Amino acid sequence: MNTQLQGVLITGVIIFFIIVLLLLKKRSLSLKYTLLWLLAGLVMAIMVLFPKLLVVLAHLCGIETPMYALFVVCIGFMLCILMALTSIVSKQNQKITTLIQMVGIYEKRMREVEENINKEKMEDER
Repeated sequence: MNTQLQGVLITGVIIFFIIVLLLLKKRSLSLKYTLLWLLAGLVMAIMVLFPKLLVVLAHLCGIETPMYALFVVCIGFMLCILMALTSIVSKQNQKITTLIQMVGIYEKRMREVEENINKEKMEDER
């Protein structure tokens, strides 16, 4: 890899880290997601700083060229991030369902209490 390309990629990784940290600071991104993205950025930085690792990885896995190995690494990270996000969405969906049920129960109780209060008022007026 020539030094000009490596410089551009390092700049891109630094910008990536800055964007992730700014999103965390603005609370647009929670800590759970931030750790995933920082890990992905760390792997990108390692690949940029040590491009020979990609060649070694390709050779160890029996992949023909380092470019194919890069695609495998990228697809693997995307799958990991998707699985983590799917897990988080599923948990949030369960929490939302529970909250909706609790709100329904509280609304029913509130109506019953209001009915009892109205009955008591009507009895007191008689």
